[in-house]
Amino acid sequence: MKDCIFCQISQGKIKSWKVYENEHVYTFFNIEAVNKYHTLVIPKNHYKNIFDIPEKELKEVIIVVKKIANLYKEKLGIKNVQIINNSGSEAQQEVFHFHFHILPRHKGDEQDIKWKSHPELKDKFDELLNKL
Repeated sequence: MKDCIFCQISQGKIKSWKVYENEHVYTFFNIEAVNKYHTLVIPKNHYKNIFDIPEKELKEVIIVVKKIANLYKEKLGIKNVQIINNSGSEAQQEVFHFHFHILPRHKGDEQDIKWKSHPELKDKFDELLNKL
């Protein structure tokens, strides 16, 4: 898609700080980084979100996610990462080109995600499973 910023980045039309690239996948530092080495991993082909990307290409992307996480561990000693994907605006997706964040974490980085649990949902698990 010509208007997609991530498509433009992977095609070299917009400057990026490339970490790794292969035939299917492009990785680069997030310009809105929240920690050092905050990296985005995208398929070169445009897919809006997890629901759109074919399994074959998803496999290519997730293999590179692991490759980059291992690179950071081996070269930089980073042993804690969050791997994040947001699919859909209500899931906080802001760029509608499928991607993963590799977010190196360290104690005191103030990037903790706070989940609000709902223990009462356990009582509905059977009902929820029946809908599947």
